[in-house]
Amino acid sequence: MAWLRPQSPGCYVDCTVGLGGTAERILRDSAPDGILIGIDRDPQAIAHAQTRLQAYGSRVSLFCENFQRVKSVMSLINRERADGILFDLGVSSAQLDRPERGLSFQQDGPLDMRMNPTCGHTAEDLVNTLPETQLANIIHEFGEERYSRRIARAIVRVRRQSPLRSTLDLSRVIRESVPRSYRSGRLHPATRTFQALRMAVNDELGSLKTGLEEAIDVLAPGGRLCVISFHSLEDRVVKQAFRGLAHEAPDQWTILTKKPVSPSLQERRANPRARSAKLRVLERKPGWGDGQRGHA
Repeated sequence: MAWLRPQSPGCYVDCTVGLGGTAERILRDSAPDGILIGIDRDPQAIAHAQTRLQAYGSRVSLFCENFQRVKSVMSLINRERADGILFDLGVSSAQLDRPERGLSFQQDGPLDMRMNPTCGHTAEDLVNTLPETQLANIIHEFGEERYSRRIARAIVRVRRQSPLRSTLDLSRVIRESVPRSYRSGRLHPATRTFQALRMAVNDELGSLKTGLEEAIDVLAPGGRLCVISFHSLEDRVVKQAFRGLAHEAPDQWTILTKKPVSPSLQERRANPRARSAKLRVLERKPGWGDGQRGHA
């Protein structure tokens, strides 16, 4: 909130509104006239946020949409500029803790992994239909998994006998395919593969690149773009986008976080899932007019 600086009568976009906790804080800090546009691909999240934020009435507009279309979402309520935009990337705790979403290898559930469970291909589709090489490439690229080829080979071998349907089925195949020493490491051996499949199912890096371009385009003079990432590939996309703008148009853009902001030791202890979070902040310099708009 200190970086975003919500205030009345600003317009703020929470591109990953989730259950509405951060959105509610933005609305409180921007009272009495600040407005909040909340976007989330997950219809369940939007339903929770609507209930939580209903007391704020017309100050809130929520949309079940991919944040890569932030510009078109804003146009639906006739807004061209935002004074602050937030991306809190990755999967939410609420999604992780629901076995039916298929995002966790800790509980049994269907191999779904879609952020919006009403459309698109599932993780089950990927693990049971992709060629071995393509599957290995996904696990290596998005999961940075050193045993990607062994895991892909094991998945293909098992699915020839019977399709993989559940998270525990897949987790078991992964565990049995990697060296014994790897099974007792700090991370569960299925962690990186599950992460990679989720990112592929939801085209997370592609959506992020497009979403950043659109967010940058609608950011008002003096406005700030805050991005919290939990994965090195995501952080790299954000860092490169911010550095590119600051280099090409230093009179227009300022990177406020020379190094990403990480959670304190106290926060990591209280909320272990925050341990890998990195926050980067970009500001469009005050006084930069519409006639001088740059491009992402």
